[in-house]
Amino acid sequence: MFGFKFLGRTHIPHHKNTAEMPPVKMTPPKEVLLPMSQHIGAPATPVVKAGDEVKVGQLIAEPTGYVSSPIYASVSGKVLKIEDYLRPDGKTVPAIRIASDGLMTLAEDIAPPTVSDFDSFIEAIRLSGLVGLGGAGFPTSVKLDAVKRGDIKTVIINGAECEPYLTSDTRTMLDDGESVFDGITLLEKYIPSVDKFIFGIEKNKPECIEEMARIFRDNPKVSILPLPSLYPQGAEKIIIYNTTGLVVPEGKLPADVGVLVINVTSLSVLAKYVKTGMPLVERCVTLDGSALANPMNVLAPIGTSVRELVEFSGGFKEEVGKVLFGGPMMGVPAANLDEPITKTTGGITAMNIKDSTEQEPTACIHCGRCVETCPMGLNPTVFAKAVNIEGLEDRMARLEEYSINLCMECGACSFVCPARRPLVQSIRLGKATLRNHKLTNKNK
Repeated sequence: MFGFKFLGRTHIPHHKNTAEMPPVKMTPPKEVLLPMSQHIGAPATPVVKAGDEVKVGQLIAEPTGYVSSPIYASVSGKVLKIEDYLRPDGKTVPAIRIASDGLMTLAEDIAPPTVSDFDSFIEAIRLSGLVGLGGAGFPTSVKLDAVKRGDIKTVIINGAECEPYLTSDTRTMLDDGESVFDGITLLEKYIPSVDKFIFGIEKNKPECIEEMARIFRDNPKVSILPLPSLYPQGAEKIIIYNTTGLVVPEGKLPADVGVLVINVTSLSVLAKYVKTGMPLVERCVTLDGSALANPMNVLAPIGTSVRELVEFSGGFKEEVGKVLFGGPMMGVPAANLDEPITKTTGGITAMNIKDSTEQEPTACIHCGRCVETCPMGLNPTVFAKAVNIEGLEDRMARLEEYSINLCMECGACSFVCPARRPLVQSIRLGKATLRNHKLTNKNK
């Protein structure tokens, strides 16, 4: 069927323990904390103040600039304060803390948007607050607006969900098929240049493949493509190549090769907003891991703390070693249980002490497994060495020469390394150093 070799060859444990569990709607949390930066781009700007009463779906922060996204109240109640919030990546942004009244009263102005052409369609997506729900957080309106800059022929719906434990996208395909269908219908109507839609779904989700094939059996533009269950199948550049054979060059976007990629849950949320006018205020979050008493999928208001989510699911069954936003391959550790979920949180993985204890690294044995497994064809060991070069300019030159920014930080190299070298950590450090160095030189 394919005339090219698949990218991504890492076999990882799937642990899809909650795949057959429809999401349970959470009782209203006591409070939510909504950071103004839940997306790639400029943080949103608060339009409420301490003491204001708010309702579910009410605008509380407006986008700042083209690449930004609005934030809406996910509970009804009172704004307690606007505070500084230290994100997991070390950046500090404003955040709005809302005490819930437990009523979940809807805002009066919620109504379906008026959509009549491409521009009004894009404006509706912008107003929905929708960003890439697969984890990247790129504003969806900006992504689709790329149609103006290129001839988009193919849309890839990303249903790979290759991260261990996570099953929130799986539940979208099984529970919200009607919304997924409506989303495709909208894209067909307002992006007429598209002549094919490809669903990329890993083969370890046969029920999803069957359901999507059933829903779209009468649409010749839509094809359902079962993909090998190889990590990192869901990464944007990987799924583009593995479904079309197209290569997105370094520094370019999918639109530059005539392709758009949209996460399947993002597609569903888009359709629901156009139908109801309810912006993005909740997420289906997979709760799983060896420390949890009752793994499950939960529909929770954005801004809910990890602590309240875990309590709702039944708590921990043993001592926790590490809690991750996301899964074990690309997840980001939570500093504490009071951290909030955001628009891009598809799962919380809580591991016990045994499963989260860091193994002591040993010297590199030059086995080449990290090079062999890298889906981008990079050599992770040279990045690790370059980070430790003493001269700053030499270090920066070497990192650029080796194309460190091509790395997607998927973690495959660390996963297969028999010496347990902290390869991903070294790469993240190198990328951050290079980024700051360029910014400093630019501002001189």
